[in-house]
Amino acid sequence: MSHVADTGYKKKYKEDIKKKYKLIKDMNSHFGDNMILNRRYTNLTIVDRPRQAKEREHEIMAVGWRHAEIMTERASSAITLATLYKPDKDGQTPQVVVLLGAAGIGKTMTARKIMYDWAAGELYKEKFDYVFYINCREMNLLNEQGSVADMIFKSWLNTNAPVNHILVNPEKLLFIIDGFDELRFSFGQPKDNLCTDPWQKKPMEIILSSLFRRTVVPESYLMITTRPAALEKLGQFLECSRYAEILGFSEAEREKYFHKFFGNERQAREALQFVKANEILFTMCFIPFICWIICTVLKQQLEKGENLTQTSKTVTGVYMLYLSSLVKPLSNNMKQHLHGNLRGLCSLAADGIWKQKILFEEEEIKKFGLDQENSLPLFLNENIFQKETDCECLYSFIHLSFQEFFAALLYILEEDETTTDSGIPRKDVKTLLENYGNSNNYLMLTVRFLFGLLNEERMKDLQEKFGCKCSPQIKADLLKWVQANQQTDLTLPCVHEGIYQSHQLELFHCVYEMYEEDFAVNALDHFTELKLNQNKFTQMDQRALSFCVKHCRSLESLCMCDCTFSLEDHEEELPRRQKWLYQKNCQNKPKHSPIYLLCQALKDPNCKLKKLENPRRGLDRQKFSFSSLLISCRFCDCHLTAAYCEDLSSLLGTKQTLVDLCLAGNSLGESGVKLLCEGLKHVNCKLQKLRLEWCRLSAVSCGFLSSALSTSQTLAELNLWGTKLGDSGVRLLCEGLRHPNCKLLGSCSLTAACCGDLSAILSTSQTLTVLALEDNKLGDSGVQLLCEGLKHPNCKLQILQLSGCHFTAACCGDLASALSTNQTLTELILGEKTMDNSGVKQLCEGLKHPNCKLQKLG
Repeated sequence: MSHVADTGYKKKYKEDIKKKYKLIKDMNSHFGDNMILNRRYTNLTIVDRPRQAKEREHEIMAVGWRHAEIMTERASSAITLATLYKPDKDGQTPQVVVLLGAAGIGKTMTARKIMYDWAAGELYKEKFDYVFYINCREMNLLNEQGSVADMIFKSWLNTNAPVNHILVNPEKLLFIIDGFDELRFSFGQPKDNLCTDPWQKKPMEIILSSLFRRTVVPESYLMITTRPAALEKLGQFLECSRYAEILGFSEAEREKYFHKFFGNERQAREALQFVKANEILFTMCFIPFICWIICTVLKQQLEKGENLTQTSKTVTGVYMLYLSSLVKPLSNNMKQHLHGNLRGLCSLAADGIWKQKILFEEEEIKKFGLDQENSLPLFLNENIFQKETDCECLYSFIHLSFQEFFAALLYILEEDETTTDSGIPRKDVKTLLENYGNSNNYLMLTVRFLFGLLNEERMKDLQEKFGCKCSPQIKADLLKWVQANQQTDLTLPCVHEGIYQSHQLELFHCVYEMYEEDFAVNALDHFTELKLNQNKFTQMDQRALSFCVKHCRSLESLCMCDCTFSLEDHEEELPRRQKWLYQKNCQNKPKHSPIYLLCQALKDPNCKLKKLENPRRGLDRQKFSFSSLLISCRFCDCHLTAAYCEDLSSLLGTKQTLVDLCLAGNSLGESGVKLLCEGLKHVNCKLQKLRLEWCRLSAVSCGFLSSALSTSQTLAELNLWGTKLGDSGVRLLCEGLRHPNCKLLGSCSLTAACCGDLSAILSTSQTLTVLALEDNKLGDSGVQLLCEGLKHPNCKLQILQLSGCHFTAACCGDLASALSTNQTLTELILGEKTMDNSGVKQLCEGLKHPNCKLQKLG
């Protein structure tokens, strides 16, 4: 054949291959609805360095940002597709490359990408004249005999393939054999049965065996993709030059995939933020197929205009979608085989969970009947590790969370009479739940999956797609367990910086995982008190909390003291108080504050919130709280800033049962107070007490508060202790304090200059009964001005606190005069060492007066 003709054939073949592999089809796409490969394909992390058992354990067990770090570390030493056929460190060029990867990790997509890039002249341009793709699933369906030449013919879109010329240079050929683990052939033929002639027709089993065992076109190159569990079978008849493993997406690659999938910057950011908030889902996005499932589900929601925070796709739901997709393409015979082995797989998983074991030896595989053909490839990985002078083969699930999923599945399966006892407390759910509280978290995800699998939709899927019958009694057992734990205030260690996670919050995660309203209402109906102190609430925590608070119809007290609310979990390097600022300055600005979901739940008509309160913590710091029939609800010292106040303001304008709000110890600032005051002025706001101690307010804030005080018909108590208002701030407040239902409390950096205004308030307000001015530099002149107000006949004050106000005996005559005149004052707190003997004598004169009503002097 002439050079011109040869070039023409190559050009035509490459054009055909480019056309064939340019487009990909999503599993759920309509007929003719295809996607351009390069617009979706995202690079994967591929390694060829053997890993030690400990490294593999860390990969399997890690979740969230720790897993992302491991993947980033692996990516730093990754190889590329372009280097797969480059000489190794010994100068040897590999002729056979086995590309390993778990189910859904991207092996087929990678094979298609190689085909397209080669045809586009971007990969192996000088190395291979022709590259042929062989789909093992299709090979299973071929009953007639064929040859290697037939495979080449099949790859051409026309019948004029120059096969003779192509075979002249076999060293310039690459055969990509995709999906070896799916082949249903034995490959145990004697060598005499194999073919050596590429034109010789034989059953397809023998043709493929001949390629693998290098008896036909032995000079050609091979690339074989397979799941790790089929490695042993492949190694029996193939000498491999290089093994490379696809680990999946690194953190950066996941983000690129999201942006490519959505093709819309705003949607991609919103979806990515949603997934990052759930560390299990974000971890499992290292598997491209799970990434595709999640993106598909979220895109459908966004296009319908739905809120992603309200998605019903819990972790269990996503895992079910993934596993169902793996089972769907199997033949009926293989599905029946899977159903028969599922209990053994679940038993292996549960045995490992109880023993805290994630790498299994072949003896354990045999123990549970998983050593039969076709038992392993779908859900288990095979790992070959070097051990001294030999190698050992250990098995694992693709990730610990899948092992926990199958372990949970064991507990809901109906008893099988043929099942032999494996020594696992597999059917005793009570034993599982009893150990859960003392398990140091190793049973946590298993129990969550247990709840998730008992969702009605999940159980229906298990029946239809996996042939699993679920025991109906288990759901009733879980209901009793949640109800029995209602009074428990047990805490479990949390993974975040030594902060403790409440046992009740973990129960809420379990109820959320089931995601059934009726179950949630019944399970949580008897909860009257919830304490979630010292927690770092991730977005996932907030979703679970808001879902359950919404269904807690009898909740009387919700206490959330010294907590933080995160929008994203990866800002670990930022101080807690800077996280919102980080988000605010970030391009990906959130639409809502971190407490938005909780406020939405508290607005629910079934929530009877009365009090948001924070008790004092120590001498100079406060805690903050929140609640539902919620009588007491606390957000003390929760690092809330102005950004949170919009949601709180909306709550004030909606929740007519809320009468007590405590935001002590939170840096609300002027903008935050302004937003709060908008809620206070709303016609539906019925708030009676507002506590803003240590909220870093200024005099400017007093203008907003004054406006709210003059508008609100219900606000009766305002606590500003520890706030540096100054004299000008108090003057502004006094304009609003003339309203008859107001009380002023607190140390606010006041001086004598503001006491004239306060005195005027005392002489006009008919409802002001408590005035706490401790630790303010009022001096003698300030106290004297206050006494003028106390002597006014309209003054109704009952309690006056003046400790630490820097006065002397010089004003004691005025105080004595006020005591002998005022008809309502029953308690006066002056503090220690405030006056000499002469001052005490003057006070005693006032106390002796028959009109003095004082009962307590301190």
